[in-house]
Amino acid sequence: MSDIIEKFGNSLIQHGTYNDRIYLMKLDTGDLPDLIPEMDRLAEKRGYSKIFAKIPADSRATFEAKGYVKEAGVPGYYSGKMEALFMCKYFSERRKEDTQAEDDRIISTARDKAGDIRKHELPEGFLIRMCTEADLPAMARIYAEVFPTYPFPIQDPTYLKETMEDNVAYFAVENEGGIVALSSSEIDFENRNAEMTDFATLPQFRGMGLSTHLLSKMEKEMNKKGILTLYTIARAASYGMNTVFARLGYEFTGKLVQNTNISGNLENMNVWYKHI
Repeated sequence: MSDIIEKFGNSLIQHGTYNDRIYLMKLDTGDLPDLIPEMDRLAEKRGYSKIFAKIPADSRATFEAKGYVKEAGVPGYYSGKMEALFMCKYFSERRKEDTQAEDDRIISTARDKAGDIRKHELPEGFLIRMCTEADLPAMARIYAEVFPTYPFPIQDPTYLKETMEDNVAYFAVENEGGIVALSSSEIDFENRNAEMTDFATLPQFRGMGLSTHLLSKMEKEMNKKGILTLYTIARAASYGMNTVFARLGYEFTGKLVQNTNISGNLENMNVWYKHI
């Protein structure tokens, strides 16, 4: 069961018990200041323990005045000019509990790999391509195997089809006629940015650097589309994914505490970005 997505005014939010939060996905500044107390009321009514808001930097003071704190950001998110901030407000002290030391170790180790791009080619018999509608059943099966839970219903072929037809480009690594790894670029054409996300590799094909190859391919495709800023929200506990982004020149901007339900637990998430 996933959280629901709906509009508040002209702003877009996701909320529900799955992630135990409200996520302000897209802010229309014309909805301010009324949107903020409306979200508070919804959080209190439903018992959510966190509000997570992605906002333009020039709205920061309005949110800080209502108890929000910045956890991370994406410089140049808005057409390469203005930063997007991830502002958070907590309704439970327990939701703030952090695994600081372990997360710091992973970030430090990943940063040590910055720019250390492996030049090896894809193994013989492997290829990378964009996914098509014919791939939907296989994609859903792989996502269901890799992620028992996920913040969006990527295990559902109908959801994948809807997003593929809208603004998400999916990429696959194929071997012997079957898909063995996936990723996606969620494209914001209006603001010329893309979220590099939904990386999943079948267990027997891990350790081969497939995510690095996928990310490199995605970057080339996004560049062709005129995208200026790339970013990701990666699991803080994943040494592998944080290292992939560090290797390809992404910069770490902060951590979202107990933010996202992945594989059955609320996890800390790291934000990385890159200008292309």
